[in-house]
Amino acid sequence: MTKKKLIEEIKRNPARYYRAPSDVNRDRRFSNEERLQILEAWERDARGLTNDDSAEDETSQLRQIFDARAEVEKRIPSAQSMAASQSDSHPKLGSADH
Repeated sequence: MTKKKLIEEIKRNPARYYRAPSDVNRDRRFSNEERLQILEAWERDARGLTNDDSAEDETSQLRQIFDARAEVEKRIPSAQSMAASQSDSHPKLGSADH
């Protein structure tokens, strides 16, 4: 199975492949962006399975998903923050007093 096909299969049913959302972060086969895709799919599944009896379970699972996503997002440098830090370290032409 190709990597792309595997990701699509996992996104259809993440709980079949992982016991907990944090396990997605430990899977070294995927990039951080791919991990986020899997966790986003898991979140959609968790939100779609809502009923009164499982509201507490859903809240717990969503919390685990949010925590796992936050962990991955910390590893991904924001393109905007990188661009801002680069522009701060390099003065713009015409803005310097000559």
